[in-house]
Amino acid sequence: MSVKGSCHCGAIQFEVETGPTELTDCNCSFCAKRGNLVAYYQPSSFKLLTARDRVSTYQWGAYMGSHHHCSICGCGTHGEFPDFSSGEADYDHPRISINVRLLENFDLSPLPVVYLNGRDDW
Repeated sequence: MSVKGSCHCGAIQFEVETGPTELTDCNCSFCAKRGNLVAYYQPSSFKLLTARDRVSTYQWGAYMGSHHHCSICGCGTHGEFPDFSSGEADYDHPRISINVRLLENFDLSPLPVVYLNGRDDW
């Protein structure tokens, strides 16, 4: 069953095919300051329901990933990154990270949280 999410003002809306089964809490400088709690999806499982030109993007460092957010209310909505599950950047298998705090009518409390040490590992 699909799950929808949106930024605070509703200008950016998205949908994922299924609810997350695991959450990731990263302590890298960006995620820590943003308060991120994310779930990862294949690009085919993510659908942006808003026109792409309404989405603002932030990139930094080596420009490996794109952090997307609403230019109106400022909420970070999703990101696009290579798959790092092997320890190396796999650009052939990108992943979408969504801010699970923006999901509508979805209880996150029973889901396991993986803590990622992005501060020291990157």
